[in-house]
Amino acid sequence: MTRAYIALGSNLAEPLTQLRRAAIALADLAQTRLVAISPAYRSAAVGPGDQPDYLNAAASLETTLAPIVLLDALQAIENQQGREREVRWAARTLDLDILLYGDRDIDEPRLRVPHPRLTERDFVLLPLADIASENLMLPDGRDLDTLVTRCPRGELVRTELDLAPIDQGPDWETRPSRST
Repeated sequence: MTRAYIALGSNLAEPLTQLRRAAIALADLAQTRLVAISPAYRSAAVGPGDQPDYLNAAASLETTLAPIVLLDALQAIENQQGREREVRWAARTLDLDILLYGDRDIDEPRLRVPHPRLTERDFVLLPLADIASENLMLPDGRDLDTLVTRCPRGELVRTELDLAPIDQGPDWETRPSRST
């Protein structure tokens, strides 16, 4: 099993509902176990036009799916939840991105891991820090805690919205938030 970290985001069609449905879909993925999911964070949209705020979170998975197969499964979840891909960084019902896949560095036409903008976005780093193992290292040797400390906070707001699927099972990990 490989530990993979997934970013979740939504700013259309009831974002909280979208993220909760995504958590359930992640928990139901074949050859995969949903280990943990962060609280939701509210952030201003990054992208064109006047968009509603986003809700963002991160999930930790244990999976035997190959990276591209996992990407395909995540895109299928997005599609099931009404994702449209007409304009880059436009508002969306659901966005699921592979942030990390074990200690792999992947550079393929359809998939780059670690996610290319992982280190620049507070709305990705802080939810990831909430669920990541202590001293998580990126494939290039940088550690998550240092990246979080150096990342500008912007107007990111941690919510107390619970995204956990109703039946998490006996192996569900809970950790107190490491974010401040």
